Amino acid sequence: MAHFAFVSAPASGHVNPTLPLVEELVRRGHRVSYATGPAAVGAAVAAGASPVTLPSQLPPGMAARGEFTAEQLAVTMEYYLDDARASFPVLAAHFAADPPDAVCYDSVTFTGRMLANLLRVREVSLVPTFAENESFSAAQVYLPADFDHTHPRLVAAVQDMGKFAQGHAFLDDPDLMFGHVPPTSLVFVPREFQPAGDTFDERFHFVGPSLSSRQAAEEWSPRSRAPVLLISLGTVFNDRPEFYRTCIEAFGDGDWQVVMAVGGLDRESLGPVPANVEVHAHVPQVAVLRHAEVFLSHAGMNSVMESLYHGVPLVAVPQIPEQRAIARRAEEMRVGRTLAEPTVRGLREAVREAGSCRPRAAALRRIVRGAGGASKGADVLEELLTR
Repeated sequence: MAHFAFVSAPASGHVNPTLPLVEELVRRGHRVSYATGPAAVGAAVAAGASPVTLPSQLPPGMAARGEFTAEQLAVTMEYYLDDARASFPVLAAHFAADPPDAVCYDSVTFTGRMLANLLRVREVSLVPTFAENESFSAAQVYLPADFDHTHPRLVAAVQDMGKFAQGHAFLDDPDLMFGHVPPTSLVFVPREFQPAGDTFDERFHFVGPSLSSRQAAEEWSPRSRAPVLLISLGTVFNDRPEFYRTCIEAFGDGDWQVVMAVGGLDRESLGPVPANVEVHAHVPQVAVLRHAEVFLSHAGMNSVMESLYHGVPLVAVPQIPEQRAIARRAEEMRVGRTLAEPTVRGLREAVREAGSCRPRAAALRRIVRGAGGASKGADVLEELLTR
């Protein structure tokens, strides 16, 4: 049986899509070592992997509301470079002593790619959002038209990455973050949802999302016969009491059974909560989606895929450029509506209009579930090692 090294940023949006694949590989008798930061390593262990704890944390202000500026991108690159300087020696030492047959790395975590190159083993990119190739890049949908590619801090960050690469495993390729198309990519999105999907060749395997055993086992039951409206802004940009108060005003004392996840927000800041509204720090999202009619979401890719996995149309309230791009794609696929600035009237109208998206969401549900998921991903990895 094979040994797979997984390397990821310690972000739930990047780790969680890989966990069903880890479970499937372990079920087939393979060994998985999962390298990530302390905040996420426990989830990998629960999926059956052996932990490799890295000194990695989420970068503060990794993306901001509004447009993504050159300054913000430079700060993000500086963070990843600092993280690489601390994490790569840990990776290299651990896996030099316990070599893997392949390194499967999160598409934004270039230390995994460096590790594969250092050990001269197969590299596999794990893509939790839109994939990139020679025809399509994230810059086309994430960056504003007036983005300043010549910003001094951004130029300096690119140069510093080049110097770092030259001192390690990438003497012939100093561009660590941009432009690299891996020989093999597993994309946790169906090809039909990928922009320019028909331009991606056999290097890309669009396996779509899967449910982990934990998600499959979670239970939730409606407390009435009213249609269920799930509201969540995810785990990062959810400190928006004004948004939740607007939702309560829009749907409180109405015909919906509203289930609202607000993270660590002080419930007292929401004011009176009507009887038809449930407010929780967290909810078993997949279990609620089994019963939901509409999902009012931030349009993170994991949430969108989980919604479409259950054929539930979306109303998107995106916070950052990536989420706005995903929301636009959902509208193009006719499975959702987008609100830039949610108002009481706008929320009501968007949720009502989302009902007309149910037939298309049901059709995409079949596509999402038919993409192959973790089983197909494990097949790809096993076949890769036999070549």
